[in-house]
Amino acid sequence: MALLSRLRARREPVGPLDYYRKLWLRLIMAGTLIFLYGPISTLIAFSFNDSRRNIVWRGFTLKYYEKALENDELIEAFTNSLTIAFFTTIVSVILAALAAYVLWRFRFPFKAAYEGAVALPIVIPEICMGVAMMAFFARIGWPSDLPWPLSLSQITIAHIAFSFPFAAIVIRARLETFNRELAESARDLGASEARVFWDIVVPHMKPGLIAGALLSFTLSLDDFVITFFTAGPNTVTFPVKVYSMVRFSVTPEVNAASTILIGLTLVLTAIALRLQNRNNMNMQA
Repeated sequence: MALLSRLRARREPVGPLDYYRKLWLRLIMAGTLIFLYGPISTLIAFSFNDSRRNIVWRGFTLKYYEKALENDELIEAFTNSLTIAFFTTIVSVILAALAAYVLWRFRFPFKAAYEGAVALPIVIPEICMGVAMMAFFARIGWPSDLPWPLSLSQITIAHIAFSFPFAAIVIRARLETFNRELAESARDLGASEARVFWDIVVPHMKPGLIAGALLSFTLSLDDFVITFFTAGPNTVTFPVKVYSMVRFSVTPEVNAASTILIGLTLVLTAIALRLQNRNNMNMQA
């Protein structure tokens, strides 16, 4: 009887929730989490270290957060990065939504070539993108002595060119789940193409718009390579400033500034997820 029960147990399929009981899967999950979040946890922990050397723990302190917040150059760089990311997000989401809608809705000659051109910034190396943007702005003679925030326009344009294809892919994937019969019904009832887009398609796109905005904001906020090649002589962003600070050594002040940036990213992610969940609940209702 015991042998028959074992044979039956082997023949029965394993449920999805039964895999967590397997030791090898637990070890793989633990190793993956340590590999992904171990360095981030170490950085956050040593931002509270009362020592200039990160490899030695001397005690708990908040003085390096005070130094980071009192560093005018660091605050200016952080403000520049937030401003660039804000405008990059707005323009990127608008361009991505229009591009995704056109590729999803219409058929036209050379559509495949156009779709490949939109996705080109994703596949080419980022350093090539930075050099290309630098050469472009130098060729057209873009002024570098503009007042703030126009002095950030060069970096913002480069970030938009790099970020909006990522958002377009997310929004396009969301549009693939759209029921075209809803739009056809609205047109049969007399709605114009613009009204159908704004009242029916855009609400369906909202989760993709939120995800695309979050992705564009994050890509712009932590970009270093493109910013390094397109920044003017008087413009410094947060990643470039952190790079100049870590050229000699990684101090707890750098860890504190990085932790603040990580915290901001987590807050924005939580807000985006909450908006997505609220939108899904409204659609289900």
